[in-house]
Amino acid sequence: MALDLSQCLVIGISSRALFNLEDENDIFNDKGVKAYQNHQRENENKPLTKGTAYHLVEALLKLNELSGKKLVEVIVMSRNSPDTGLRVFKSIEHFGLDITRAAFSGGENLSDYLQAFSVDLFLSKSEEDVQLAIDSGCAAAILYAPPKEIDMSQQIRIAFDADAVIFSEESEHIYKTKGLEAFLKHEKENVNKPLPEGPFAKLLKTLSYLQEQFENSPIRLAIVTARNSPAHERVVQTLRAWKVNIDEAFFLGGLSKDQILKAYRAHIFFDDQETHLEDASKLVPSGKVPYKTGSPLKDLK
Repeated sequence: MALDLSQCLVIGISSRALFNLEDENDIFNDKGVKAYQNHQRENENKPLTKGTAYHLVEALLKLNELSGKKLVEVIVMSRNSPDTGLRVFKSIEHFGLDITRAAFSGGENLSDYLQAFSVDLFLSKSEEDVQLAIDSGCAAAILYAPPKEIDMSQQIRIAFDADAVIFSEESEHIYKTKGLEAFLKHEKENVNKPLPEGPFAKLLKTLSYLQEQFENSPIRLAIVTARNSPAHERVVQTLRAWKVNIDEAFFLGGLSKDQILKAYRAHIFFDDQETHLEDASKLVPSGKVPYKTGSPLKDLK
C-alpha cells in the first residue's frame, strides 16, 4: 500500500533553502552547467553548510520523534539533476536529517509536482519557482539570506503577517487604494464576517492541528500585523470561526516588526511586504509571500 502523505505536514524545500549553496549558484550563473556539475562532483563528500530554513526543518522533523508517529514529511525539491543533487543527500546524511524523498527535475518547473507530493508549504530562493507555486495554490515563500546570528527558542516558533498571507488581500487592497479610514470602516462593518482565506490559511490550520497532537505543544504560533484596534477584532473573530488558536498576536499599528520578531525568537517569519522583511530578515529567518499573478496589489507600492 502506498504511503499516504495527506495526514502529514509536507514541506517541499529547495536545496538552496535547506543549505547554503550561494557560491555554487554563482558558479552556475557565471560559468554554466558543466562547471557547476564539475564543482559539485569534486566537492561531493564536503558537507554543505546550513541554509535559511535548516533550523526550521530540523525542528519540525523532531516532532516525529516526540509524537512517536509521522507528523511531518520533508521533501527536497530542486531543479538540480540527480547527479548534482547527490551532494545534497550526502549533506542530509551528514547532519542526520530524516529526509528520504526528493524531486530533482533537471531544470524543469517544480510547481507541477507540488500537488503530486501533497506539499503544504514550499520554500525556495527562486522567485520564479515560488511565484509558480503561489499561482498553483500552494503556500510558498522566497527566503531571504539567513541572519548572521540566530537566537531561536527551543519551541518551534512561526510568525505570520495577517493580510495577504493568512487572510486574503481584500482588506489590504482597500487600505492601499482608499486609505486607512475606508479600511477601518470596512473592518468595523464586517467584524463578524470571517476574513477570506489567504495563501497560508491552510498551513496555519495544519499547524494548529499539529499543536493538538501534544499535551504541551512544542509549536508556538504568532500573528505579527500592522493592524491595530479596532481592526484587530475581525482577526480574532476569524480565527475563532476557523477554530484556530494563536498563541501570540502583535497588533502594531505601523510600528516596526523586527524587534518584536527578535524577542519572539522566530524560526521563520512570513510577510508579503519587503518594507517589513528587509529589517526582519537580519534578525530572524524570513520569507516573502508573493501575490498571485494578476493580483491588483502587484502594481501598488
